[in-house]
Amino acid sequence: MKILRIYVVLFMTSVTLTAFGQEKQSSVLIKNANVFDGVNEKLQQGVYVLIEGNLVKEIGKDLSAGNDAVVIDAGGKALIPGLIDAHWHTTYAYIPAAVLLANQGDMPEVAIRSMTGAKETLLRGFTTVRDPGGNPFAIKKLIDAGEYPGHRILPSGPFMSPTTGHADHYGILETPRDKRTMNYWERNMMSMTSDGVDEVRLRTRDILKYGATQIKITTGGGVSSEFDSLDVSEYSVDEIKAVVEEANNYNTYVLSHVMTDKGVRTSVEAGVMCIEHGFFASDETLELMK
Repeated sequence: MKILRIYVVLFMTSVTLTAFGQEKQSSVLIKNANVFDGVNEKLQQGVYVLIEGNLVKEIGKDLSAGNDAVVIDAGGKALIPGLIDAHWHTTYAYIPAAVLLANQGDMPEVAIRSMTGAKETLLRGFTTVRDPGGNPFAIKKLIDAGEYPGHRILPSGPFMSPTTGHADHYGILETPRDKRTMNYWERNMMSMTSDGVDEVRLRTRDILKYGATQIKITTGGGVSSEFDSLDVSEYSVDEIKAVVEEANNYNTYVLSHVMTDKGVRTSVEAGVMCIEHGFFASDETLELMK
């Protein structure tokens, strides 16, 4: 597997190396590091790590590098592999709720805050995130191109719910609404409402076309949403199966935001492969998932 870029963070020291995306780079030798490799319980003491271009070339003791290599003395600080966050919203984590829910902001503000946040998240040691909702596609493109520092992103694109669901950011006075129009955040692929088998198929295809690596739906109530409490169920079985079928056709999977045991069980039985949250799942439902 080709490693597109290397991010090395030496914790508890001011030295931070970020090398992202360039075609040609000199070698980097990190010496005297205490390495946690994710396999051994104890730190490996006094380790050298040789990086060539965008690849960790060798890990060992007393390694040498060329005369043009950048040498960093870790001084016994800890060096760890990049962390992966399986549920991190690149374009939601740094946005005040009023920006989205009260329409007090726009996409330029979202982009600025999110791009800054991606760098901050990287420097906390997270080199990859699975993003289960929002529009981080432009941020991902610029990070992948090496133009801005940030983590790898596996984007779900706009998370999708039915009307009155977790993604419904329409006001009461817009109800019933004209389904021929979308609100600002839907048009900008931050969230998406869709109803009925035909519409969920279309929107799933739209989201995949935009570049999603997996599809996020909501089959239960939320916290930040206004109209659906935690105990409700969202989407019919046929609607869930339609989303799952479209994702499977695209060689990917569906994850679902849901809290209740009923919602978790229905989602799993309809083919959802990953449950986000699932706080109230029963032992029997967990066995079913297993």
